[in-house]
Amino acid sequence: MTRKSDLDYLRMAIKVADKSKAGGNHPFGSVLVDDSGAVIGEGLNTTSVDGGPGHSEANLARVAARNFAPDLLRKCTLYTSVEPCSMCSGTIYWANIGKVAYGMSEKRLAEMTGDNPENQTQDLPCREVFKAGQWQVEVFGPFPEVENEVAAAHIGFWDR
Repeated sequence: MTRKSDLDYLRMAIKVADKSKAGGNHPFGSVLVDDSGAVIGEGLNTTSVDGGPGHSEANLARVAARNFAPDLLRKCTLYTSVEPCSMCSGTIYWANIGKVAYGMSEKRLAEMTGDNPENQTQDLPCREVFKAGQWQVEVFGPFPEVENEVAAAHIGFWDR
């Protein structure tokens, strides 16, 4: 993948985040891309609708693990609007997804959400979660070129 294609896929994830928000959910979204560049899945956030922790990355990783072989998933990249939390990172790891690219860091998200009980952000970078595994998930991000686009969906959202 190139920097330009990474940005294109991250912008797709941002559009999925916008769909999540339009559906009454938290503004997070993700897409799964195989090694040929085909989008093979998208993950909407379902936290607000189902009342549980339905994060976009975990939703997508669970569906991918049920539908694709681990050897295919190890070659895939999960593009997500915001850095995966520790729960999502663990789910991505157990689903055997080989790469993650994110637009905005979890740390910046925490600055935007403050102590909002709907987003109990941990100060635990996904790289640290993946580092604890027996095999390594490659991580790319944050991408400064799209950080403000990601942040736009969160401005004012957590103040409601």
